[in-house]
Amino acid sequence: MNEHKADSDVIISCDNLVKIYKTDEIEVVALQGLDLEVKRGELMAIVGNSGSGKSTLLNMLGGLDKPSAGSLYVDGRNLLKFTEKDYIDYKRNVVGFVWQNNARNLIPYLTAQQNVEMPMLLKKQSERKKRAQELLKKVGLEHRMNSRLDQMSGGEQQRVAIAIALANKPKILLADEPTGSVDTKTSNAILNIFKELNRSENVTIVIVTHDVKLAKHIDRVVAIRDGRTSSEIIRKRSYSEEMRSLDGFEHGEAAEEGENEEAVSEELAVLDRSGRVQLPREYLDTLGIKGGSKVKVELSEDKDSIVVFRSG
Repeated sequence: MNEHKADSDVIISCDNLVKIYKTDEIEVVALQGLDLEVKRGELMAIVGNSGSGKSTLLNMLGGLDKPSAGSLYVDGRNLLKFTEKDYIDYKRNVVGFVWQNNARNLIPYLTAQQNVEMPMLLKKQSERKKRAQELLKKVGLEHRMNSRLDQMSGGEQQRVAIAIALANKPKILLADEPTGSVDTKTSNAILNIFKELNRSENVTIVIVTHDVKLAKHIDRVVAIRDGRTSSEIIRKRSYSEEMRSLDGFEHGEAAEEGENEEAVSEELAVLDRSGRVQLPREYLDTLGIKGGSKVKVELSEDKDSIVVFRSG
């Protein structure tokens, strides 16, 4: 397996990443020069509309799809040079996956504990049982260990899926729309579970979603548009600091009813390594600028900022 000595603090590094899907009649560029770094032990989210490229990126990080060009290193491994054997080892030991559709994670006729033990079949039964029970307690399902899935709510099933994804102690947990099919209260509870597991399991967590409201709950949210990293939403105070400063609210309620998103976070455009930047869509709409238009870019008089003018 091809490895390199990357920054030890960086577990995911994408540099000018490209993914092209080809058929006999059409060629689709899903990612067109995406840059991204994720720190080891970080909990972050990737947001974007349908067709933005976020699902393509998730599939490549999960070892389900191969990059076309650029650079993609995960935990020091060069995914562009992976063999099939490398991918098997990678999916078994490096990444865990939580799907939006529980059917991809769960076996309906087994109990919660039996489901969590499934990825650990090569281990001793006593080890499997201990690890499964430990994880189910961490996701708040110690009272549901012997329940079948048809006896559980959608939120409980999603918690079992999270426990399954962590069974083999992966270094990275990838979550595809993990709160997309549950109500707000359950969504907040699941996000709190991710935060606790991020700390207690020392696992890097990447959540992929279309829900930009996650910026209220997560300290770093990266937005992808048209196959490139377009902006990052960074919290001015960490979520935990804000929760400590709010009295009289329960954790989930504070997350839902807290300050206005703009008051606690700011959105920054990302300048890629080639000097390209995507202007926020609302700015383009306000200026009446359409894609493919020509604009004038100048330095300000004091040369400490850039000014964009609409051409014509």
